[in-house]
Amino acid sequence: MAEITIKDIAKQCGVGVSTVSRAINNHPDINPETRKMIMDVIEETGFIPNNSARNLKRTDAKCIAVLVKGITNPFFSNMIQIIEEETQKHKYALVLRHVEAHEDEVDVALELVKEKRLRGIIFLGGGFYHAEEKLAKLTVPFVFSTIGMGMSDKESKRSYSNIAVDDRLESKKMTEYLLNLGHRDIAIIAENPKEPLGQLRLEGYEQAFKEHNLTVNSKMICHVEEEIEHYSMENGYITAKKLLESGEKVTAIYATADSLAIGACRAILEAGKKIPEDISVAGYDGISLGEYYNPKLTTIKQPVEDMALTTIHLLLEVIAGREEHKQIVFEAELLERESTAKLS
Repeated sequence: MAEITIKDIAKQCGVGVSTVSRAINNHPDINPETRKMIMDVIEETGFIPNNSARNLKRTDAKCIAVLVKGITNPFFSNMIQIIEEETQKHKYALVLRHVEAHEDEVDVALELVKEKRLRGIIFLGGGFYHAEEKLAKLTVPFVFSTIGMGMSDKESKRSYSNIAVDDRLESKKMTEYLLNLGHRDIAIIAENPKEPLGQLRLEGYEQAFKEHNLTVNSKMICHVEEEIEHYSMENGYITAKKLLESGEKVTAIYATADSLAIGACRAILEAGKKIPEDISVAGYDGISLGEYYNPKLTTIKQPVEDMALTTIHLLLEVIAGREEHKQIVFEAELLERESTAKLS
């Protein structure tokens, strides 16, 4: 039998993972009836909470928290593994926390700082939309990594560190690549524009069209389902399926995450179309699955290992007082593979 996880408990109770965490830790900010329901389910299932993480607040262990928004996106797996290995090398403990789509990661961080003896925080995923006054409430050093960022943001963020690629620029690069292959009916599958990352990648797409003196067809802008994990294959599948069933002419689909692109491929094949003969598909991130998918996925590859190492090393240096906060922008690479082709 598979090991029961905190996500299983949350699903069975119909609540978020953070609510289960608060119940386990006997946090005052939870309805007593909800806590009883959760604890009853925990007892029934035999779920064993991670006591080492819970007990960190009662120790003097050096601890770094990693808060991940979009944990189902495979892109984060390698980053988390590298960060974990580096924290262990430097004798730090690691607390990994999934931040749900509706949660504010800074609120979650402020709660964690109260509960644990944190030395630093890494935010993975999400975007820049937090007020300086709110960030100032965090009493430990923190680094934003792989957060939606454009070059124009770089100079204005000085009170904390950010590690990212220029999402607007890299998204423009992919769209230009498809335009240069002769495609004009290019659909984009993107996160809701209220999210900075989704907005930046959408802006890059629109900018490429503008610079080619082309008008974007608004029906080609496909936002993912809000109720489903935003960067999941399921969301890519559902969103692409809706597009194909709409009857709109489309010769290429650019998904702003590889996981979305792979889901879109499934919808295309189910519709009786071929990739790339009928519809080209391109992604963003460069996850390993894209290289082994058939056909191999054309994508924007982020330098995940360099970004992860830079993130944790910079945070450790800031904690030690040997380094100031930095804004570091990495360049991504466009990998042309088998899922895209010239329009014949």
